[in-house]
Amino acid sequence: MRLEAITWERLGDLLAERLLDLEPADGGAWPRVAFDGAPAARPGDLAERVSEALCLRGRPSLVVGTEGFLRPASLRLEYGRQDLEAYYQGWYDTAALWREVFGPLEPGGDGRVLPDLWDPATDRATRSAYVHLPPGGVLLMHGPFLLRHWFPFDLSVHVLLGPGALRRRTPEAEHWTLPAFERYQEETDPSGTADVLVRADDPRHPAWNG
Repeated sequence: MRLEAITWERLGDLLAERLLDLEPADGGAWPRVAFDGAPAARPGDLAERVSEALCLRGRPSLVVGTEGFLRPASLRLEYGRQDLEAYYQGWYDTAALWREVFGPLEPGGDGRVLPDLWDPATDRATRSAYVHLPPGGVLLMHGPFLLRHWFPFDLSVHVLLGPGALRRRTPEAEHWTLPAFERYQEETDPSGTADVLVRADDPRHPAWNG
C-alpha cells in the first residue's frame, strides 16, 4: 500500500473535512469513528486533533477513550498482572461500551453518552456526568483492538506502528503486552481493513493512505 507523508495538523484537517459528509450506515443521527491503535501509537492524540478541527468547522463531536471503560482490577487482573489472554480478551468492558456509548447513538436513541465509567488509577467508578451529543455530532472513539468487537463504526482509522517502533515506544514494563498486538494484526488485520491507515513509526513524520 502506498503511503504519503503528511503533517499531523494537515491530517487532522483532512479527516475533519471527510467527516463533515459522513452519514451513519444505520440511518441514525450520529456518525461513529474509530481511532484504533496501541497505546504507544497515541490514537487519542489524533482523535483530539480531529475533534478540534471539527469544532472550527461548526460540527460537534465527543472523544471517548476505551481506557475509561477498563473493567475493575479484580476482574482485569484475576489471572495475574501480566496475563496476555486476559489483556487481549477481557480488560475492556465492551458490554458497557455498547450500553453507555453505542446504544444511545442508535436510531431513535437520545444521544446521552457516558464519556467514561471506570478510573483505573483509583479502581473506582468515575461518576462522570452523561454528555448529550446533539444530532449530527460525531463520536470519536480511540483505543486498542477496536476493530475486533463488531462495533458499528462508520469510519475507521488505524494508527500503525511497525514491530520495532512499537517495542521502542512502549514502556519496558508493558513489553509483555506486545504479543497481543501481534495477534491482533494476524487475526483482525487492522492495517488492511481500516478505512484510513496512518503510519506513525516516526512520530514527527506520519504517513497515510488518504
